Amino acid sequence: MALTIAEEQRKDVTILKLSGRLVLGDESNDLRNTIKRLVDTGYKKIVVDLADVPYIDSAGLGTLVSAFASVSNAGGSMKLANISKKIHDILNITKLVTVFDVHDSVASALKATA
Repeated sequence: MALTIAEEQRKDVTILKLSGRLVLGDESNDLRNTIKRLVDTGYKKIVVDLADVPYIDSAGLGTLVSAFASVSNAGGSMKLANISKKIHDILNITKLVTVFDVHDSVASALKATA
């Protein structure tokens, strides 16, 4: 199942709605390239909506960490929204839940970016 990325602008925040599996290959590369393009063009407030992502492998997790670092190093912020219990468990096990700013909804993540 290929990963699709839909972009939506809400004022100065970009919402990336991901659908599909975030795994090694084109999926991870597409997300990495999208984040890089956004940061390079000055969009530094990003909410990644993972509601339709049933599975993330280690490469996908690495892509999220790399994206978080890129956005943070550029002076921006990246938040995760709508993560499944399975993905939340992965973030807990890897202790990345303490790194990412995780929200139950896009609305909550948008409030936190203000």
